[in-house]
Amino acid sequence: MEYPAISNALSPTAATSPSGDAGAVARTDSEIAAVRQHLERLRQNLSGIIRGKEQTIDILLIGLLAGGSILMEDVPGVGKTTLAKALALSLDAEFRRVQFTPDLLPSDILGASIYNPVDGSFTFKKGPIFSSILLADEINRASPRTQSALLEAMSEGQATIEGVRYRLPYPFFVLATQNPVDFHGTYPLPEAQLDRFLVQLKVGYPDRDMEIEILYDRASIQPAEITSVLTLQEVTELQAIVRAVKMERSIAEYLVDLVGRTRQHPLLKLGVSPRGSLMFFRAVQACAFLSGRNYVLPDDVQRMAVPVLAHRLVLTPKARYGSMTKEQIIEEVVKQLPVPA
Repeated sequence: MEYPAISNALSPTAATSPSGDAGAVARTDSEIAAVRQHLERLRQNLSGIIRGKEQTIDILLIGLLAGGSILMEDVPGVGKTTLAKALALSLDAEFRRVQFTPDLLPSDILGASIYNPVDGSFTFKKGPIFSSILLADEINRASPRTQSALLEAMSEGQATIEGVRYRLPYPFFVLATQNPVDFHGTYPLPEAQLDRFLVQLKVGYPDRDMEIEILYDRASIQPAEITSVLTLQEVTELQAIVRAVKMERSIAEYLVDLVGRTRQHPLLKLGVSPRGSLMFFRAVQACAFLSGRNYVLPDDVQRMAVPVLAHRLVLTPKARYGSMTKEQIIEEVVKQLPVPA
């Protein structure tokens, strides 16, 4: 199910409330006009690194606006790490990168107490998780034990280490990349961790003409040359605006009914959790905002269904052997569910 790029709709004139509330519209128009430059500069940063992937960049921006962690899965060499690094460098925030390997330990991410032989004391040395943006590169190459080190941080914004609870910087994002699970040297992410990612996206191969352009353009710009265009304070303000986007109760019921269908689907062993519903709600609000509106339409729910819901599902053996994919099941549910008037 393909949708046009959201960026084309981002304009102040698009923010017209269906209720006709002139005061609310004027306020939101002003907010959108004030942040549009920042979002466009961020989009330009990302588009300069990954060519011809406007829809992928839209989903990435929605994940940022909704305040969730982002998982990118695809074959090696299509630009997953490059795109994640470009987003991290575009934000004026502390950024740490961890290359996940089979011998990586939880303490390599969280930190550990270091013994001082001079006075016999221990000093806690914080790990890379104590940053605003953590790039977990090839996250599924690490063991499940190491992967689990991120669970508390992703859901609660804190880390408990040696019995002491530490608050992480706010906001805190995990940008993770992974190779397909059937590739050599990978460990499938547990369902509990997948459920903590707001969206999963795929970069995909560029088309022929775009790949030729990449061959010539790569010499002109590299991720390391990217400058920051948004501060963490501005990101926090954007997220607050997104949370104020209106959603009619009928559309919220449509969203919940869509999620409920996944829990009853005969080809699914595990459907979407209530946490997934909440993340879906936030992503749909962000989608509407990025489209230039202060209210949600059913189209926003349909647009975000696959990126937000598919990775949370567990297929039955019958579905796997029948070559059904999670994305196909979500698209089928979206087509079957009546759209609210």
